[in-house]
Amino acid sequence: MAKVTLFKAYPFEVGQKIRIEGSPRSGDWEVVKVTEHKVTLRCPISKRDMTWSRFCYFADKREMDWPQP
Repeated sequence: MAKVTLFKAYPFEVGQKIRIEGSPRSGDWEVVKVTEHKVTLRCPISKRDMTWSRFCYFADKREMDWPQP
C-alpha cells in the first residue's frame, strides 16, 4: 500500500465567483464560459476575459468579500 494524493478537476459553473490563490493567475474571477477543455474567466475589475485550459482543483469553500480590495 502507498499513500496517494488524488486530484480532481473542479466542475466550474457559469456565473461562479472564484478566487485563485498561489498561482500566476491569482486573483478574483467570474466564470463566464466552460467547455470540456477550456474555461473563460472575467476579471471583475478590468472586465478582461481570459481563456485557459482547465487547471483548477478544489481546495476550500468559504464566505468572503469578493472581489478583494
